[in-house]
Amino acid sequence: MLSKKDLSERDICTKYITPAIEGAGWNRHSQYLEEVSFTDGKIYVKGKLTARGTQKRADYILYYKPNIPIAIIEAKDNKHSVGAGMMQGLDYARILDIPFVFSSNGDGFLFHDRTVGEDGTVETELKLEDFPTPAALWARYKLAKGLTSPVAARVAEQAYYYDGGSKPPRYYQQIAINRTVEAVAKGQNRILLVMATGTGKTLTAFHIVHRLWKSGAKKRILFLADRTALIDQTRKGDFKHFKDKMHQVTNHQVEKSYEIYLALYQGLTGTEADRNIYKQFTPEFFDLIVVDECHRGSARDDSSWREILSYFSNATQIGLTATPRETEATSNSEYFGDALYTYSLRQGINDGFLAPYRVLRIGTNIDLDGWRPEDGKTDVRGGLVEDRVYNLRDFDRKLVIAERTELVARKITEFLKGFNRMAKTIVFCVDIDHAERMRSALANQNADLVKQDHRYVMRITGDNELGKMELENFTDPESKYPVIATTSELMTTGVDAKTCQVIVLDSNISSMTKFKQIIGRGTRIDEDYGKLFFTILDFRRATDLFADAEFDGDPIRVKEVTPDTDLEPEGAAGGTEPGDEDTPPIIDDVTGKPVEFPADPDPAAPVVAEPKIRYPQGGGATNGQRREKIYVNGVDVTVLLERELIFDEHGKPVTIKLTDYARQKVQEHFATLDDFLTTWHASDRKAAILEELREQGVPVERLQEAVGHDVDLFDLLCHVAFDQPPLTRKERAHNVRKRNYFTKYGAQARSVLEALTDKYADQGLADLESLDLLSTPPFTQLGSRLEIVQQFGGKPQYLQAVQELETELYRSA
Repeated sequence: MLSKKDLSERDICTKYITPAIEGAGWNRHSQYLEEVSFTDGKIYVKGKLTARGTQKRADYILYYKPNIPIAIIEAKDNKHSVGAGMMQGLDYARILDIPFVFSSNGDGFLFHDRTVGEDGTVETELKLEDFPTPAALWARYKLAKGLTSPVAARVAEQAYYYDGGSKPPRYYQQIAINRTVEAVAKGQNRILLVMATGTGKTLTAFHIVHRLWKSGAKKRILFLADRTALIDQTRKGDFKHFKDKMHQVTNHQVEKSYEIYLALYQGLTGTEADRNIYKQFTPEFFDLIVVDECHRGSARDDSSWREILSYFSNATQIGLTATPRETEATSNSEYFGDALYTYSLRQGINDGFLAPYRVLRIGTNIDLDGWRPEDGKTDVRGGLVEDRVYNLRDFDRKLVIAERTELVARKITEFLKGFNRMAKTIVFCVDIDHAERMRSALANQNADLVKQDHRYVMRITGDNELGKMELENFTDPESKYPVIATTSELMTTGVDAKTCQVIVLDSNISSMTKFKQIIGRGTRIDEDYGKLFFTILDFRRATDLFADAEFDGDPIRVKEVTPDTDLEPEGAAGGTEPGDEDTPPIIDDVTGKPVEFPADPDPAAPVVAEPKIRYPQGGGATNGQRREKIYVNGVDVTVLLERELIFDEHGKPVTIKLTDYARQKVQEHFATLDDFLTTWHASDRKAAILEELREQGVPVERLQEAVGHDVDLFDLLCHVAFDQPPLTRKERAHNVRKRNYFTKYGAQARSVLEALTDKYADQGLADLESLDLLSTPPFTQLGSRLEIVQQFGGKPQYLQAVQELETELYRSA
């Protein structure tokens, strides 16, 4: 009979831990789950190929109610101590926002209470029969969370919406929902949630609204957005379950018999005639307002949108954004308070819920060195071009060089031809004029596909009705066309393009908010259509913003707030967004005054015609008038720089030499060559060491491209980190054959091992340890997988033979 020490971890769970849990009154069907995977596993990209990393998985998660995870248990086999799983449990509890952690080896439990202050006992050992009841942990939870009143506890306990088929919220959505509901239950009236684009802010909002509405805590709710597309998306999508309780506000007479209202900011403020339509509601009518994309107009003190929030100031107001604005003039946190929860792009990518990105930097000679017109250079209308050095900030905004536009279009096309010419692509341009010229240049570069369907490349901008009509088709995964969309502002935000695989940056972007929104167009995953990563083609060094600490950190309050600060607006604050101050106004031909555009044009808004382009007759402004764009051609434009950026495990671009960075990362894990070799030779699965290094940020694929694909990853790392001369895989395989290693096996087993050695020489270690390899040629010619394994005496003996082969391959090391 097996002793307790001989039992596996899973046996310990089944025989000891599960009975202890159920003995304390935890219901198997509704109050605990075993082996819970709470991430999808990070996506790794190698060329066009992708692979999923390991999912994070907890042994047990306990729930007081289905929507309230309350405790986590990490199990170990009985060879370990009772507290051996505690460190892993605490790490998972931190990620999942779970207050109580248990570790067990089957002898008892070590209990860690994360809610205890410095003066209390944090960890306690418990017997198996003393595992706490649901009521006992819930009492601790309520006390720690401040849910001391019966009303607050009842609101917090309200279940999620579930119709029998809907998926439960992901772990980070659950945290955002629970924190918000609990905060509202305790009386907090201003709440900010920061969640990266593509992580389901609207679904999170739905569950918050539904729980507060269903519990009776909030009776009339207003959901505000600033685009018709967002309202329609919300009404038909996540909020559809409200059915006849829901109403969309228009610029006409307001209906007051509903409970859930959806409205555009513009729909409530409207034109001058309809401006006060929101005042048809009394200030006390709504008791909850959810502000979608609150980084835009509602972040500014002087915004007309803020008027609505001020009018309904007694309502609880929840701001949702992927990109909180924090400047001296504009502050989300000043109005809503510090973010109650932040789920960043980096977290989403590391968890495997968001698509990772590749960055290809392309720089032309005139981008990198600037362009100075030769003496007497004239523009396309014969006007003299001002003699000065023009640079990236001038191109397409003040000066248009036809050859540069053509080169950018050619490089985009070259990339798509090598990747996928039907990959949905968004090209971000300086302005509408630039977007139209880029559309034309791309059409010329792709004449064969444009001939098949003119919608292959389209301009989708706020002034173009035909383009706006195709926006829905561009975002629909089932619609083939348009494939390439050129745009300026319209598609920077609020466009749910799940299958967008290429983002092209040919616009000067200095606003971090705008940059985050643009990158967010590519972060959604759609596995059904093969969208698992996206590529950024950067022609303007915009991706320098990845290096900014603000890119993926928690929002930092910039605007000073004093105890005397009145959070309600009293007047215009003024100011501009970063980067906006450099954008020249468009001058109306008739009035001579700047044309005012909304910050983010609504596809349903009235069309504002773009002023006609006026070609200058001379070399610049005269009589104090503003200079117009200068159009030139006949300029020599060539590519000087083309390279792929690499990023560390924190998502920041690596600025030091690739080999130096790799050496640094390897030596963080192995101080000496002996350390590395000892770990390597002792490992049963050598490929796992390489995979772990890859997950820790060692750029093994980039190193192989730089050093050579025929070099084994083991040799590559020894060479880069410890200056060892590398052997190729073929040389290692040849050395094994020279030593007559295979002669100790029978003929059939020898054939299999020789085929494995050939496979290693061609492809490396990646698949050598997988039984799936035996289902591919040439192994299928040697027998079925079962037959091959039986030639070695069974699966354990086969795997042992593979490990011995690996040892022999690296014997010279």
